[in-house]
Amino acid sequence: MKTVYKLSPSDYWRIGELESWLSDMAAEGLFLKKLGRQFVKFEKADPKNMRYRVVVSISKEISAEQVDMYGDKGWDFVTSYGSFHVFSSPAELNAPELYTDPSEQSYSLKELDKQLVFNAAVIIFGLVIFIGLLASTWFLDGTPTFVMVEGIMVHQTLLAIYISYIAYASLQAAFSVRDLRKRLAEGIPIDHHAPWKKRHTFHTAISFLFTVMIGLSAIIPFVHLMKMDTKTLPEKDVNLPIVRLAEVESDPKLERAKDTYIDDDVDWGNRYSYNWSLLAPVQYEADETGLVEGSLWEDGSGEYSPAIHTQYYQLRFPGMEEHLISDLIKRYSFETSQDVYVEKKHPELDLLIVHEDKEMKEVFASWGNEVMYVHYFGYADVNSVIENVVEKIHQE
Repeated sequence: MKTVYKLSPSDYWRIGELESWLSDMAAEGLFLKKLGRQFVKFEKADPKNMRYRVVVSISKEISAEQVDMYGDKGWDFVTSYGSFHVFSSPAELNAPELYTDPSEQSYSLKELDKQLVFNAAVIIFGLVIFIGLLASTWFLDGTPTFVMVEGIMVHQTLLAIYISYIAYASLQAAFSVRDLRKRLAEGIPIDHHAPWKKRHTFHTAISFLFTVMIGLSAIIPFVHLMKMDTKTLPEKDVNLPIVRLAEVESDPKLERAKDTYIDDDVDWGNRYSYNWSLLAPVQYEADETGLVEGSLWEDGSGEYSPAIHTQYYQLRFPGMEEHLISDLIKRYSFETSQDVYVEKKHPELDLLIVHEDKEMKEVFASWGNEVMYVHYFGYADVNSVIENVVEKIHQE
C-alpha cells in the first residue's frame, strides 16, 4: 500500500478536530497508521466511511484489557502518541460511543490538564529567563540597533520569537483543555465533527514560517563566520569604502608605522575587516597608523603618528541609518557628554554629526542606506575627514 504523510491539522489535544479530520481523510482513502509530533502517517486504499475516537489515558500506555474492552464494542486500536490513543470503527457498524458519560471523559483528561499547566509554567519561566538575557545584551549599553546590525543577536532573537510562540501555544493548550474538562463535566459532549480546515490552514502556515525561522537561526551564524575576513591593509589605494590616512593627512612624508601588532600574518594596526549580517550585508572596519619622520607631537610626547579608524555599513532596510548613528555615538562616546556631538548640514549627506576634541575628530555620516563612522587622531582639519567621508560614501 502507498504511504502518505500529512501535516497534522492542529494540536492533538483538540480532540474533536483530530477525530473529524481523521474521518474526512478516510473518506478520501487515507487511513491512519501512525501519529507523529507534526506529521501523520496514512496508508492509501479505497475510500471508506470511518469513525475515529481519541482516548486520553492517565499513563502514556493503554492497557491490553482496555484495548480488548473497546474491541468488544467494535472499536479497533490504531495507534498512540504520548497519552493520546486512537481507535477506529467502520461507520456502518454503528458502534456505541466509548464515553457515554461526558463527566467520565472529563476525569480522563485530569492528568493531561495538570501536565499541560506544568509544561506551560516551565516554558514561560524559561522564556522569561531567555528574554531577560537577550534584553541585557540588546540594551546593556543602550545600543540595540548596533547590536542587531552587527549580527550578534539576530539568530537568538529569531529563537526567542519561536520560543514565545511555543509558550503561547502551551498556555493556550492549558486553558483550552481546562475549558474542555469543564464543558464535559457539565454534560456537554465533544463534537466529533468539529470543523478543522481553517485551523489546518493556520497550522500549516505557522509550521512553514517557523521552519524557515529555525533554519535561518541555524544558518546565520555559519554564514556570519564564513563571510568574516581580516587582511593587512595595502599601502596603495584600494577600492573600498574606507577613509585612508594619507588622503586626510596629505603629507608626502607620511609613512606606515612599522611597529604595530602582527598576528596570523595580519598587521592589526593597519588592517581591514569584512563582515556580514542579515541587516547589514556589507560591512567594513579598518585601522591605519602612520608616522611622519622628523615631526613631533606638540606636547613633545614623540614622533607625530596619526591614526584613523573607519566603520562602514550598507544596511538592508531603509530607516535604520539614524538609529545606527545614534547607537554608534553612544558606543564610542564613553563618558563624553552627548552635547559635544554637533549635527551639521552637508548637501551630499543625509545626516552628518561631528565631534572634535583637540587632535581627535569623529565623523558620523549617512547617505541613503549607507552609514560611516570615522575616528581620526591627528592634526589634519576635520573638514578633510568630512570630504573624504563624502567621497567614499558616494563611490560606486
